[in-house]
Amino acid sequence: MERVTKMCSRSMEESMEEGRTTFPFPYQPYSIQEQFMSALYRALDQGKVGIFESPTGTGKSLSLICGALSWLTDFEEKNQREAAALLQEGQAALTSTCSTHSSTEPDWITDFVQKKAQRDLVSKLKESLCLYFSTPQDEDLKKKRRQERLEMIRNNAQLKFAMKRKSEEDETLKLLQMSKAETPEGDTEDEELVLAEYQSDDETKAKHRFHVLDDDEDDEDLVEEHVTKIYYCSRTHSQLAQFVHEVQKSPFSKDISVVSLGSRQNLCINEEVRRLGSVQRINERCLEMNKNKHEKPNPEERSKRKRTPAKAVCPFNKVSAQLHMRDSILGSVQDMEQLLKLGKELHSCPYYATRLSVPPAQLVVLPYQMILHEATRRAAGLQLKGQVLIIDEAHNLSDTLSCIHSAELTGAQLCRAHSQLTQYSERYRSRLKAKNIMYIKQILFVIEGLVRALGGSAVQNPQTQVTQAGTEMLTINNFLFKAQIDNINLFKLQKYFEKSMISRKLGGFVEKYSGSGVSVHPHNKENPRTDGLNRFLHSLQSPSPATAHTVSSSDQQEAAELDRSPMMHVESFFMTLTSSNTDGRVVLHRQATLSQSSLKFLLLNPAVHFAQVLKECRAVVIAGGTMQPVSDLKQELLFSAGVEESRITEFSCGHVIPPENILPVVLCSGPSGHELEFTFQSRDSPRMASAFRHQMKRSVFW
Repeated sequence: MERVTKMCSRSMEESMEEGRTTFPFPYQPYSIQEQFMSALYRALDQGKVGIFESPTGTGKSLSLICGALSWLTDFEEKNQREAAALLQEGQAALTSTCSTHSSTEPDWITDFVQKKAQRDLVSKLKESLCLYFSTPQDEDLKKKRRQERLEMIRNNAQLKFAMKRKSEEDETLKLLQMSKAETPEGDTEDEELVLAEYQSDDETKAKHRFHVLDDDEDDEDLVEEHVTKIYYCSRTHSQLAQFVHEVQKSPFSKDISVVSLGSRQNLCINEEVRRLGSVQRINERCLEMNKNKHEKPNPEERSKRKRTPAKAVCPFNKVSAQLHMRDSILGSVQDMEQLLKLGKELHSCPYYATRLSVPPAQLVVLPYQMILHEATRRAAGLQLKGQVLIIDEAHNLSDTLSCIHSAELTGAQLCRAHSQLTQYSERYRSRLKAKNIMYIKQILFVIEGLVRALGGSAVQNPQTQVTQAGTEMLTINNFLFKAQIDNINLFKLQKYFEKSMISRKLGGFVEKYSGSGVSVHPHNKENPRTDGLNRFLHSLQSPSPATAHTVSSSDQQEAAELDRSPMMHVESFFMTLTSSNTDGRVVLHRQATLSQSSLKFLLLNPAVHFAQVLKECRAVVIAGGTMQPVSDLKQELLFSAGVEESRITEFSCGHVIPPENILPVVLCSGPSGHELEFTFQSRDSPRMASAFRHQMKRSVFW
């Protein structure tokens, strides 16, 4: 039996090294499809960076699915055989050790240590084997272990919290009594808007004192170990849905666990949150409701908060329902629309359920930004170490990376952010710690420098400030010198933004007090004598009431969003200024007024953000219908990221349709003699559409 196992393992290794020649396919594949899958199989097995070019209509998606999943299946079987062989060796060694030790009677301590080490090895090998078995007994065992682990995590969390609070109980009680005596009674309701204490020199303290809102901290312990998986990403959700439909039609649909990831805007089923419209407001509301779920006030606080309304909690964000939905997601291949329907049936949030499904999933389908942007990738819990990444429709990959990591700010946004942060600081000055006040002053100083670079002042109305029109492009260092903010440590500010979540707290502050005396717009500190004249001149430039209603609702919503939370955009621009001096440029675009002027960061070296992806992944496949010029792609994204020529493999093929089946025909005019001119100006022409329709009818029946 052992000999047969070794022979099977050896044959499997030889077949993977030589490459596979036959692949499961829903129909008889074309020869170029077989060549495509064979080249893809070898690239994944050898850990290459593959550039695959296949014209539209050649079945590229299905070839990617069958070739990649065939390799994944063989790879898991190989690991399963190796683990089984090691398990047999470990059990045999454990048996022989026990018999040897019983005859020679060694020291009992040595005997215990050796037996424990070998039992741990056998147990670990058994657990690794469970990753490749999917029998009903194993599934029941996994579910039982999940429930036991969940209960253990809850108990450990409560014990850990109690021990942590015990050491600081006396000091906290004293501080609480002092704050009750000094803090006005009406300010306690704004506790969630006040920044927590921040210790920049001690990261452990900062992490200990801040409430992380990105996701459930308790739920992070529920995440299982990641199995070997394939990440497939494309540009749009429609392309991802089409890919999932191809997986459903493939021979692997019943054997592969697939999960589709998306944003909260696409996966939220809470109608109250969905009605907010914009992505930013949906994210903030979801995070706020998620935070409220974990807040457990003390008994003393409960009695004092009886008169205050209860904080909203999402009814779909329950761990038990999410675990149930996770098992349902992994049980069958489903696209995003099916996930929404399943979430409504199970009363479970598809957004968080899909995130829980990522570790045990074998195929993860997601959009570009979620995998190419490091912060988004980290927030989604995606691990690229040793995994396979397939980037489809990658002909614009370089431009996509540049757009994702670029940022733009207007003078109006800068002035609004400065005004809102100033009002926030003034309102809660007595309740903010010294470190928070110091960092707020630094943020205000940087904003003032950015406005100064545009030729204006942050404390005046941007719509009345006239600037000298012109465009200027600077390196990052020269821009920092021009704005006079080169003495500020932007890396510390970046860490402060992430840990303090000041942008979200400021957004909540503006949303709560925008209608009760707190100005959303910047203060106008101009001369009172000229203030009326400026307002009159501004009224002449603004649209009349008769034409004001023509503004679209989307534009109004966008303008309102910029008014409410401009600090989010300021934070994004701050992050870009931490890039290397040679990786980007800052463009200063000065218009007639400060509000119309803008700052824009352009990323010139997208390879700097793609290098980490290439380093962590086992293999990366860059596929598309047209990848030419390949030399430019390799130079911009691969060679600049440190990839050697020996690791790169290329594959290109023609069309599956034979030449004798193609008849190119040029049609210049329709049956009526009308010239067929398909331009942007004639896209709505009824005459053009009618001529095209009649000509197509004649061509088909000809």
